[in-house]
Amino acid sequence: MVMQKAPRVYEGDGERFMTKEQQDFDQRITLVPDVLPSKAPDQKPRIRILWGQNLLEDLLMGRYRSLVCAVNTTDNSHGIISQVSALLPTAGWNERSLTAYASQFDVRNGRTKIVKYDMDTVEILAVLRPAGATHLTLEHLSAAFRMVAEMTGRRTTRLPTASVSFLSARANALLDENGHEPPFEAVLRAMYDAGYHGDVYPSPGMWLMPHVALYPRYPFPDWLTRGREGGF
Repeated sequence: MVMQKAPRVYEGDGERFMTKEQQDFDQRITLVPDVLPSKAPDQKPRIRILWGQNLLEDLLMGRYRSLVCAVNTTDNSHGIISQVSALLPTAGWNERSLTAYASQFDVRNGRTKIVKYDMDTVEILAVLRPAGATHLTLEHLSAAFRMVAEMTGRRTTRLPTASVSFLSARANALLDENGHEPPFEAVLRAMYDAGYHGDVYPSPGMWLMPHVALYPRYPFPDWLTRGREGGF
């Protein structure tokens, strides 16, 4: 039996130039497939993880009709929502108006809210944490993504949809009960269990993971769970 060679990726000497032995890349990740290609695709819904892709560029290209991110009532100058509004000036939003609009919503009942912003080519579904909460929690995300799933299911014109990972944020930090950022897997689980099946963009800092094999979709394969539990 003749072994089939893997196809080449680059032209000319590009293949040699781009090998790990030749280049010490600062930003590098390793993607591994969660399943092998099949003639009968699995119909189970999954979250796609857009490793290495640029969210702002994809929004400008019109690849999504809605985006899930965070907003707060005090300072959104460093948030993705302000970056999007600056890139879409016809939408008529700026950092001050984004913050003022969010301040109009009553979150004193302790519930997470979804604040909708029409930005011309894309609708922002912004997660607003309850008043008095100094940061986002996984419980806040679970509540928010249940609403997002209902909103996108009820109005399919909001599809396709994408979301940020909510990690490495400043004013809208996501923290667990110990004051630490939760693992990316915990964030994905909160989204998925709430019914969200759109795309998720990891934070740029997660591109610096050369020693960890990464899957392109969630849920992850069952064998990973079995392995962590000591099974085979």
